[in-house]
Amino acid sequence: MQSKPVLRLAVPSSGPLHEITLSFLRSCGLSVSRTNSRRYTAQIPTLAGMQVIFLRNSDVPPMVEEGSADMGIVGRDRFLETRREGGSTDVVIAELGYGHCKLEMGVPDSWVDVTSLADLADVAMREFREKHTDLRVATKYPRLVGGFLLNNGISYFLLVQSSGALEVAPAMGYADVIADITSTGATMRENRLKSIGGGTIMESQACLIANKRTIVDGGEGLELARTFVEFIEAHLESEGFYSVTANMRGETPEEVAGHLLGNPDVSGLRGPTISKVHTRDSEGWYAVTVIIEKSKLVSAVGSLRRMGGSSVTVSQPSYVFDSDSTALDKLL
Repeated sequence: MQSKPVLRLAVPSSGPLHEITLSFLRSCGLSVSRTNSRRYTAQIPTLAGMQVIFLRNSDVPPMVEEGSADMGIVGRDRFLETRREGGSTDVVIAELGYGHCKLEMGVPDSWVDVTSLADLADVAMREFREKHTDLRVATKYPRLVGGFLLNNGISYFLLVQSSGALEVAPAMGYADVIADITSTGATMRENRLKSIGGGTIMESQACLIANKRTIVDGGEGLELARTFVEFIEAHLESEGFYSVTANMRGETPEEVAGHLLGNPDVSGLRGPTISKVHTRDSEGWYAVTVIIEKSKLVSAVGSLRRMGGSSVTVSQPSYVFDSDSTALDKLL
């Protein structure tokens, strides 16, 4: 008889976020072990007691909200659309770095005079109101789209909810414009729709959400959640840094350190790590390692070589654990 899971993580079972979420967890050292592709539960072997539940993307937020899952990975657009105000679910890590897309307005190419949101507001006011009708907007995100339109001075509209392909709505005549998720805009363009200035409702990507009530009240589940969150955050943090090592001559480690600390390109996050290199033919060689920001890599390698550094090697750390965890603070 299987023991009850201590912590439950909901992830998309299909769609654009499915495979990439599993790949992301694997890169964090949190590989998901699923014995059969038809099973809707799996484990993370490195975190005993953690169960992975595969759900439809749209089901992830409500399942976390009601406590059937403790944490979830989902598009931030979907979470904000379905979240319950005042509920116990919140975003713990808003940017996981994948699943980038936009929720955007799309209007027919034939509307040549509509190139901005202000133009759309003018059309809704003049043409549709005068005809005693509303601008029909097809969308799967009524909450986000409705709030966006009202906040931008468009009040004469009717939201048309659809679960199918929205891009055909204007051509079929059951909507005038659409508001939908797009990654490249190619599908809109293929269906003779265009984006407009100021028409981006929100930018989205995958995020980590959690039900704080079930986790904090769950005893040992809190410790498991702490480990899970910190490993993800440390992996994301590591993507902005490189570890650079070079061999340098010097009389003492302090002398070598002095040269490095005097150059901001190679001084590192906290300073260099220096160790003696034991060679057969000469003395006075030291291996120096610094952790630098990715944006400074080219200048750092150049500076090390100009300072006499040789055999320069560069690698990317898998994790960078800070003394404090922003994500953990949000979770608690």
